[in-house]
Amino acid sequence: MIAKTPKPPYYAVIFSSNRTKEDNGYSEMADKMIKLAKEQDGFLGVESARNELGIIVSYWRDLNAIKKWKENTDHSIAREKGRNEWYKSFKTRIAKVERDYEFEKK
Repeated sequence: MIAKTPKPPYYAVIFSSNRTKEDNGYSEMADKMIKLAKEQDGFLGVESARNELGIIVSYWRDLNAIKKWKENTDHSIAREKGRNEWYKSFKTRIAKVERDYEFEKK
């Protein structure tokens, strides 16, 4: 589903990853992190897709909201498990969204 974001500017955190073969609780943790992120002040929405490459884009009001999410204890635990168990490689990018365009066929 495409996230319903407000009028720019806002920020996007783009997380691209290559997974290991073992699940080891990844699916449950991913669901928990999405639910927890939605409860954070400044969270605007999320989009994700996974094939060989996984991409999760979360949208945030400002850089301070992103910083607070990074400092969240449960999110820190999930990141550590990701490094140790779930990912072969990953990259995180933070971008300021200055414009967006929308199309929806009715």
